Amino acid sequence: MFPSNVTTCGAAGVPLSVDFCSPEDYFIFIFQILFATATVLVAGTVVISISATRALRIQNRFIFMLNTSICDTMIGFSVYYLGLFDVQEAYPSRNGTYYVLLDLLGVNILTFLFAQLDRYVAVCYPFIYSRFITRPLVIGINVFCWVHVYSHVIARCLLPISKSKQLYAIGIILFQLIVLTKVVMTIKLYVIARNQLERDPPGPERENKKESLKIIIFVVVSFLVLWGPSFVNIVARFAGGGLVFRNEATNIFAILARFNAVCTPSVYIWGSPALRAASMRTVWGKVCPTRRCKRR
Repeated sequence: MFPSNVTTCGAAGVPLSVDFCSPEDYFIFIFQILFATATVLVAGTVVISISATRALRIQNRFIFMLNTSICDTMIGFSVYYLGLFDVQEAYPSRNGTYYVLLDLLGVNILTFLFAQLDRYVAVCYPFIYSRFITRPLVIGINVFCWVHVYSHVIARCLLPISKSKQLYAIGIILFQLIVLTKVVMTIKLYVIARNQLERDPPGPERENKKESLKIIIFVVVSFLVLWGPSFVNIVARFAGGGLVFRNEATNIFAILARFNAVCTPSVYIWGSPALRAASMRTVWGKVCPTRRCKRR
C-alpha cells in the first residue's frame, strides 16, 4: 500500500513498479505483462477486423465499436508503462504521463454514451435515424470525443497546479453526470427495446437492432461493475478519505477499470456473429490457417 524501494531499470532511470522481494511482486509484474498483451491482441483484433471489412465500416454501430477498440488497444499498450514501471498518475504525479494515457478511458466513456444515444434513436425513431444520423456525422462524433477529452488534458498541463486540480474536480463531477446518464439510458433502452423488438417483423433489421442493443447493455453493465470501485475511491479521496496505493501497478481499482479494455472488445466479438466472422477471416484465419489448425 505504501511506497517502498523499487528496482531501477532503463536508460531514463524510471524504477520498476515492484522490487521483486516477494512472490507477489513477481505475480504483479507477470500479470501486468499478460494483461497488456491480452488487451492488445483482443482489442487489436476488433480494430483490424472492422477496418478491413467494408460491410462493417459502413454501419454506424461498428464505427463506435472501432473507436472504443482503438482506445482499448492503446490502453493495452499503456499498461506496458503504467503497469511495469513506478508510475502514479494522480496528484501529486510521479513519473506520470500528464494524464495522456489515463484519459484514454475518458474517450471510451464518452463514446459509450454517444453509442447508447445512437441506439436509442435507431430503435425509437427509425425514420429520423435513417435520414439524419449519417456516417459522416457518427465519425464526427467519435472525433469530438477525442478532441473534447484531450483539450481538457492540454488545459490541465498548461494551467497552474491549483487550477489544474479544480479542472480535474470539474471533470470528476461531469463524469458522475455521465455515469448517471448511462445508467438511466441503459434501463430505458432495455425497456423500450423489449417492447419495440416484439412489434418489429422478423428480418435482418430486427436482428441487427437486437444484436447491437444486447452488446450495448452488456458493455455498459460491465463498465459500471468494473469502473464503480475506482470511481467510489476517487470521490472518497477528494473528500479526504479513500485508499492510496504505491503506484498504478498495485492500484487494484485502476486495474479493474482497465479491465474494460479487454472486456469490451470481447463482448463485441461474442455478441456479433459478423464481427466474429470478420476476425477469423482478416486476423486469426491468417495467423492460424484452417489446415494447420486442424492438424494441431
